[in-house]
Order: sequence, then structure tokens, then C-alpha cells
Amino acid sequence: MASIVSSFIVLFLLLQDSCYCFRSPLSVFKRHQESPSSLSNGCSGPTRPVTSPDSSDFTLDIRMPGVTPTESDTYLCKSYRLPLEDEAYVVDFRPHANMDTTHHMLLFGCNSPASTDDYWDCGAGPCTDKSSIMYAWARNAPPTKLPKGVGFKVGGNSGIKYFVLQVHYGDAKAFQDNHKDCTGVTVQITPDRQPLIAGIYLSMSMDTVIPPGEKAVYSDIACVYEKPTMHPFAYRVHTHQLGQVVSGFRIRNGKWTLIGRQSPQLPQAFYPVEEPLEIRPGDIIATRCLFTGQGRTSNTYIGGTSSDEMCNLYIMYYMDAARASSYMTCVRTGDAKLFQDIPAIANIPVPVDPDMVMMAHGHHHGMKEPEARNIQKQPKREEEEVLDQGFHLEEDVDWPGVNLKVGQVSGLALDPNNNLVIFHRSDHVWDENSFDRKFVYQQRGIGPIEESAILVVNPNTSAILQSTGRNLFYLPHGLTVDSDGNFWVTDVALHQVFKLGPNGGAPLLTLGVAFQPGNDKRHFCQPTDVAVDPITGNFFVSDGYCNSRIVQYSPHGMFIMEWGEEPSLRFAKPGEFRIPHSLAMVPDEGQLCVADRENGRIQCFQAETGHFVKEIKHKEFGSEVFAISYISGGILFAVNGRSYWDTVPVQGFVMNFSTGEILSTFVPVRKSFDMPHDIVASEDGTVFVGDAHADTVWKFSPSENEHRSVKKGGIEVEEITETEILETHVRSRPKSNTTATEQHHGQAKQTVVEKSRVGVSFVLIITLLIIPVVVLVAIAIFIRWRKGRIYGGEGEHKSEPSSGGILGKLRGKGSGGLNLGTFFASHKGYSRKGFDRLSTEGSDQEKDDDGSDSEEEYSAPTIPPVPVSSS
Repeated sequence: MASIVSSFIVLFLLLQDSCYCFRSPLSVFKRHQESPSSLSNGCSGPTRPVTSPDSSDFTLDIRMPGVTPTESDTYLCKSYRLPLEDEAYVVDFRPHANMDTTHHMLLFGCNSPASTDDYWDCGAGPCTDKSSIMYAWARNAPPTKLPKGVGFKVGGNSGIKYFVLQVHYGDAKAFQDNHKDCTGVTVQITPDRQPLIAGIYLSMSMDTVIPPGEKAVYSDIACVYEKPTMHPFAYRVHTHQLGQVVSGFRIRNGKWTLIGRQSPQLPQAFYPVEEPLEIRPGDIIATRCLFTGQGRTSNTYIGGTSSDEMCNLYIMYYMDAARASSYMTCVRTGDAKLFQDIPAIANIPVPVDPDMVMMAHGHHHGMKEPEARNIQKQPKREEEEVLDQGFHLEEDVDWPGVNLKVGQVSGLALDPNNNLVIFHRSDHVWDENSFDRKFVYQQRGIGPIEESAILVVNPNTSAILQSTGRNLFYLPHGLTVDSDGNFWVTDVALHQVFKLGPNGGAPLLTLGVAFQPGNDKRHFCQPTDVAVDPITGNFFVSDGYCNSRIVQYSPHGMFIMEWGEEPSLRFAKPGEFRIPHSLAMVPDEGQLCVADRENGRIQCFQAETGHFVKEIKHKEFGSEVFAISYISGGILFAVNGRSYWDTVPVQGFVMNFSTGEILSTFVPVRKSFDMPHDIVASEDGTVFVGDAHADTVWKFSPSENEHRSVKKGGIEVEEITETEILETHVRSRPKSNTTATEQHHGQAKQTVVEKSRVGVSFVLIITLLIIPVVVLVAIAIFIRWRKGRIYGGEGEHKSEPSSGGILGKLRGKGSGGLNLGTFFASHKGYSRKGFDRLSTEGSDQEKDDDGSDSEEEYSAPTIPPVPVSSS
């Protein structure tokens, strides 16, 4: 019998370990890396062209032949003969490199390479004739795929018979183990004629000097464009350690139009241009690089080593094939008078986490460690004014807006005139019949909301100033208004994000495919909110109930990057979300904060990189945080929600953003919070809260009177690294989560071990096997009791579905439910992580329906081609 018990315990432990295998493959911050199988020379990949089985296209692997640099800042070249004489077109580039060993690499096209050796030191140049840059890579940039119908012309009369790969190895210490390096790029080539020819326009500074200690140094380049009309579609920036931002513009008739702007400390990919545009003869192409000399003790010059600097902007464009030019350069220093009118955005550094900068360009060859650590740190801002510990909000009981006739209030915002904007569902309700188990909306037959779903009201009188959004939405959710007055909204039934102009009307921008849930660049699954960066114009989408990610887009809807995943363990780590429900920009800190609803916390990230900054979590939050809002001066507002698992009051919070400290809490006088779904605050401290169950909007104003003591207990503000947070949680877990029942079980286990020395009781073994079943049934009964107590008799849309029985309760059908469906998810099809969770909005539950088994393939609407997949 003892052997049977031992076998059972071993089997249980194995099954327990296997649960950790269900972690989502989506990382917090994606870097393109490769782990190819090695051949005898340490390299991988075919050396001959590989033909596609279903087309005439082929790929060519262009790599270093297993080299081991012995000196830092070594430039090595390798040439490859084009395997055909007729003209062909390069349409795809896929890098094989890692910035731990490679500073950067370039791919040239030319007629005659500088050497016929297997590889050579190419500090003097890659070619004997004119060379054209076709591709550039640095800092783990992802692959670059050209738009359909666009290609770099090679062979034939193009003047390109050879590819020459140039690799700059920064720090020779990376090769202390004498390993062989095979850095390179795979190109896809097609013999099919392309109607548009790709090319590279390079703006480059030759004479910039960066004095030591200087806070801001500008390097300006400008040339009049004289070639045939070109169409930029991607750009790439490049500097070394001191670069903070590189910006490129087209100047026409005195007007500056942004081509692209990015930090060179991020992955140096080819990013999509900010807005489709053309450059015609007579236009000026202007570039500015912003450097800092802080941390240096001597002048820094333009040069080829890691301790030198560069100021490069690569513009990838296409032109009509009949008049195409494949490579152009501009090295002319810009006129100071011209650059007096440069937009201010070119002088604003892109925030980048210092840890990412330390990873840049190898190991900072030629720099002392303290010196390197100071590079790229933003100047410390002045300390914020000390927040009044008596900051308190009280309901404005004279505000008539509380009696507005609206449906479920899902979103609130303030427009540029400080008017209140309300997003509501009118007669539509999110309940247990709204979605099936695959998150497909089941009530399309009732049609869209016929009334205006967006109301602009006077914040003092609640008089309706504007109404829009008729017949557009099915289940409204998140709302944001940008500095231009545009409405950004999400619809969980449509699985879409919309941008509407200040006057409403037809959407200016639509992302996602109507009624089709998904988790790729073109699909969402019940997206919850949008935030717009007022400086860059980039916007962020929290996606959402059945995905666990934040997606970043350019101002015109080009995908930039995404981060986030569903927690794989009980204690969520940084960058993991259980329903990212609400977003708030913190412009003065360059941060994006997320109300991580079911984890009961607020997470803040660097907006440009998605890098985790800090977590704000309090016991007063309970297990749910629904919405957040930020105002300048460092004040953060939040509202929590009602949960099955705790009895904390539903209330609003006023917090010091810097410390995370709770300054005060607030609740309404008229009615009471039921499901406070969104919150928005004006700069004067006035706060509005919208409730999705009470169908109400409250107004709260700062009080000058004394009030009750401020709650400060349970503050857990964390502003540490991911590893430290995980270690803290692991260390504190036994103490903070050990209940009396667990202690009792621990004693029971000790007794069993002692008795096993003299013989194991059969009755005791049976008892131990039955205990988990008893506990499971007890939990189910408790959930049913708590649910009935909290939501019983509160309206039809709050009723609990009858289907599912006890197992239905355990599947998480309701806010905070036990999520066994996710825990044992198989991740098949498009069902990713949370797709196996029955996502709900509080008690807005979905139908437990397995009847819909079809998974049709749908084609997304036409979207402008994206040349790069930026990470």
C-alpha cells in the first residue's frame, strides 16, 4: 500500500509540474532572435539558392562563414554572386543576428566586390565600384518585408551582380570563447517583374561634434530633392550610445511634414512612415539627430567605432520602375535659419529604459562602466509639488447629470473644451446571452444602437451639446478623446476600434474585423480601451477580455508592437494581465498605465517600449480595479469593483502617482456605486464616474473642508525590476497566504508521515483522496452562495445563467471566477490564452454554448501595406 501511495504522489507532482507548460508564447517585449541548428563550421542555412515549391521565387542565405574577430570594432565583408544573370527583385529580408555580438550589419549591392577572398577586412569599403545599400540591421531589429509589388532590382542592367554583407563587430570580448559567428541575412528573390522599384535614401552627418557634458546637441542635415517623385514607406534611424531621437521631415512651401521619428536605442528596424506622403522635386528632406554629451569627458566625433557617434536616417521608398533610382544620399549640413522652424517634437527625447540602453551596441567598448550607465538617462525632473494629504472629493449633489437618461455607461472622457463625453449602450445590454463560448456576438439580429451612443454634455449643467454615433455600435466599451477632439472608441461585440472626428459622422479609422474575434495585427477580441500619446500621436489599445495584451499603433493605424500575456501562475508577474480594462497616459513621465482589472492592480510601462516601470496595488482595491485617470501634477484616480472573493467597499481612490500612496477615497451620496466602469478627471480635480449597472454618471469636486482620516494601510507600491518582484512574491507567499486551514493540513501531513513509519492506515489514505473533492464542492457551494447574495434581484442583466451547473461556476463565468478553462487550455486554433476563458464584464455573463463549432476564415479589410513588423 505504501508503494501505491508513493506512486500516486509522484504522479500528482508530475501533473502539477505539467501545468506550468501552458504559458502563453507571447513575451512582454519581443526581440527577433534565431536559434538555428549548427553545421560543422558553426553556421547554418543553405549556401545555395532554395527554390519555393509553389512559385519561381527563391531564397539566398548570405552569412559570415564562421568568423571569430579578435579585435573590437572589426568590420568584415563577405560577397555573394547573384545566382542569375537576368533581372530579378529582392522582396524580403530576414536577419540572423544578435546584438550581443553584432553592432550592426549592412547589405550592399554592387557590380564588383572589393575582394575575392572568402571574407575580408572591409574597413576601406565593400565594393570597387558604386555600391547601394539595400538593407540595414541593428539592435535585434525584426525582419523587413516589402509591400506587395515593390522590390529592389538586381541582375540584368541594374548594375548589381553581387551582394556584399558588411558586419561590424563591436566588442571582441564577446568572442572570448572563440566561437564562430555566422551573422547574416536571408533574402527572398523573385524573377517576376515588380511595377515599383525600392530604394534607400540615406541622410548622414559627417562633421558633428558632441562636447562633453552637454545636455542637448543637435545634428542637422538637409538637401533639396531633385530626383523623380518618390514615395517613402519605411524609415530606420541609427546612432550609437549618445543618440536620443532621430527625426526626418519633408519641407514643402515652408511646411514641415514628419516622415518618421524614433529612438535609436530601440530595435533599429525599418518602421512604417507616420503618414503616407510623396517627395517631389524641389522638396527639402531634413533630418535632426538629438544627442547628449552627459557622461562623456571629451569630445565625441562622427566615426566608425562604438565610442564614436553616427547620425543616420535611412528612408526606404518606392518609385515608378521607368525612372527609378535605387540609392541616394544627403550629407549636407542643414542651414541654421531653416532649422529654426523645425517642429518641437524633434527636440523631445523618446523615453527609453536605462537597462535597454546598457544592452546597446555590445558592451560599450571603450567606455568605463559608470560612464556607460549614465548615458541616455533623461535629466531628472524637478520634484513635484507635495500633494495635499487632505485632498478629498465629494459628490456634487446639485449636478443634474446624475439623472441623465442613458443606458449602461461604459466610457467617459473630456474633450478639449473640458466638456464631458459619455459613451453608453442605450437599450443594449451585455448579459449571459450576448456571446457564445468563442466570443462571437449572438445578438446581431437586434441591429446596432439606433440612438446616439456618444453624448457631449456641459460639465456644469449636463445639457446635451452634441450627440453622435447612431447605428454604429452594438456594445460600446472604452472612450478616449484626443487633443484634436477626435473620439476613439471600442466595441466589444464588433471586436473593433474606431476613430471618429470631432463632429462625429463616419469613422476616420477602423481597426479590427466586424464580429470576428482574433489576436493578430488585424483582429481584436473584445478590446476595452484606447489611449493616445499627446506627444507622438501613437495610440494604444488594451485587448481585452479574451486577449491579454496592449497593442501600439502609429497615428494612422500602422502596427508598431504589442506586449503582455495572461498569467501562468496564481501570482501575476509584471506585464501579465487578467483583463487589461482601462488605460491612462502619463505624458510628463512618458508612461502608459493599465488598470489590470482581475489582478486588482495598476501597472505602468514606458509608452515607447512597453518596458515595465512599476505596480501600484493596495488591499483597499480588493481583487478588481476597473478604471484609472491621471492629471498633471502627479495625481492618479481609480475605481474598484465588486468581487466574489472579498468584501472591500466599492469606491473611488485619489493617489499620489509618484509614491502610489492613497490620499483619500470617495463614494457618492445619491444612489451608490454598483459597477463604476470608467473614471475621468479634469485638471482642476473635478472627477466624473460612470456606472455600467446603475446607468448613472456622478460628478465629484474637491472639497476645501476637513474630512475623515486618510487610509494608508496596505500600500504595496513596487518600482523594482521584474526579477525582484517575483522573488518578493515567492518569499512572502507562505506567510501571506497561509490560512488556518492550510496550517491544519500541514499538521495533518506531518501526522501521516509519522504514521507511515509504522504502517499506513487504509482509511486515512481514502480520506486524503476524498479531501480535494470535498474542498472543490465546498468552493462551488460558496461561490453559488456569494453570487446569489451579491447579485440576487438586481436586474435582469445581472442574473446568473442556469446552464453549466457547478462546473459552470468553476469555469469563471463572472468576474473573478475560478478559471479552470484557461488553466487547462490547449491553445489550439486561434484560441490563445484567454480565449478559453469565459470573459465577462462583472456580471455581464456569456452564454455557455457549445453549439457553434464552425470556425470560418474571414479576410480582413484592405489595409495599407506594412513594410516592417516592428517590435
